[in-house]
Amino acid sequence: MEKLQDMYFTVRSMDRRKAAHQVINLGMVVLSALMIWKGLIVVTSGEAPVVVVLSGSMEPAFQRGDILFLMGGSTGPLHAGDIVVFKVKGRDIPIVHRVLEIHIKKNGKARILTKGDNNPVDDRGLYHAGQLWLSQSDVIGRATGYLPYVGMVTITLTDYPYLKYLLVGLMCLFVLTGREEE
Repeated sequence: MEKLQDMYFTVRSMDRRKAAHQVINLGMVVLSALMIWKGLIVVTSGEAPVVVVLSGSMEPAFQRGDILFLMGGSTGPLHAGDIVVFKVKGRDIPIVHRVLEIHIKKNGKARILTKGDNNPVDDRGLYHAGQLWLSQSDVIGRATGYLPYVGMVTITLTDYPYLKYLLVGLMCLFVLTGREEE
């Protein structure tokens, strides 16, 4: 508690120039994180370079909370057995499942059927109403690696939003009250 009071008095006693300097430092931290994320999007050729597994539908291959690293469309054609992340029309949250079947039409377009390893049936019940197959445009990326359980932090912060705001506020406070060697 004494540390928080010390931070409060540090912020209150700052002159305008020093306060502006600290706000610029905070902005640089935020913009650096954004640039790294956008750089990963370019390198992986996809809209999301990483995703968190949110359910147990892919057990035992992936557990809830695992982080998957994705590569976009530049990794070649999909094959049965590949683990893909896809978005379904009408749903905001991407789904991580394994390709069960692929059919290539005469025009070269692929029709893809997926299934969670831990699910008893294929994903047709998850697709948009009337949709029996996914197209290549529904696929966000293919899983190329993973970190076990690291994504539990994201799940916890989503389940308890007040904790997210508390952590962001504390990080801002630490950056603003950080003392630089003069």
